[in-house]
Amino acid sequence: MQSYFKNRWLPYLLLLPTFIVLFVFLFYPAAETFRLSLYRVQAFGLRQKFAGFGNFVSLFHHPDYVASFLLSLLFSACVVVIGLFISLLIALLLNQKLKGIRIYRSLLLWPYAFSPAIAGAVFGFLFSPANGFVTSLFASMFGVSPKWLTDSHLAFGVVTAAAVWKNLGYNIIFYLAGLQQVQQEAVESASIDGAGPARRFWYITFPLLSPTTFFLLIMNIIYSYFGSFGLVDVLTQGGPANGTNILIYQLYRDFFVNSVTGLAAAESVILFVLVVVLMMIQFRTTGRRVYYQ
Repeated sequence: MQSYFKNRWLPYLLLLPTFIVLFVFLFYPAAETFRLSLYRVQAFGLRQKFAGFGNFVSLFHHPDYVASFLLSLLFSACVVVIGLFISLLIALLLNQKLKGIRIYRSLLLWPYAFSPAIAGAVFGFLFSPANGFVTSLFASMFGVSPKWLTDSHLAFGVVTAAAVWKNLGYNIIFYLAGLQQVQQEAVESASIDGAGPARRFWYITFPLLSPTTFFLLIMNIIYSYFGSFGLVDVLTQGGPANGTNILIYQLYRDFFVNSVTGLAAAESVILFVLVVVLMMIQFRTTGRRVYYQ
């Protein structure tokens, strides 16, 4: 049965509240951000002076911002690659027909329910230099107590591990769904032909998971750039020595701490463009290798 509206304006009237919310909280702030990125703005926005692309030029001539830009690329690569690899391994284990497997699945999905701030607090307790579990474990096993959150390289590793752990549940859910859609007839045929488990996975299961992997690749890139602020803020506040000062935290510092609105708006635009460019590269390269059943 086909539904229709007797009044041609009624559909637009019903959609009006949604359009208002989108305009107020999405379109207008985005447009204002692009506009402010072209201005030098004094504190509290009392005075604005048109600067063209001066803010963007200033940012890429600032060594701290360039370092943050490169650090974010490394952080995103680590989160995406390590996160997807571990998630796929766990999903393969959870896809087995074992007694009590549903309980294990539920337990491994819990980390995704935590907010980034809570996940950061959990890792803060684990890697606390005073009484953290991991610190105590290293002290008892190896006789050393690493300064996890005061050494820039170690702190970067802790933040990366926290970001990977936080998003594991999300990745596992989709990989489990993908594995359950894999054609078992093809896997069984390969097994009859003498293919071992590794060959069956690489030549049959993994190609059939390519749509799921491609989707998770996109979502994890977005997460690594936009969803890790809470982790960094709780664990390291961008330190030590800017060792975890990724782009989203640098943006927070410049806007809320340093009150350089024009530069912060330019950073927001750069972050947006960077993620869009990465998405386009993924669609032009990895997207061509996606196999849809």
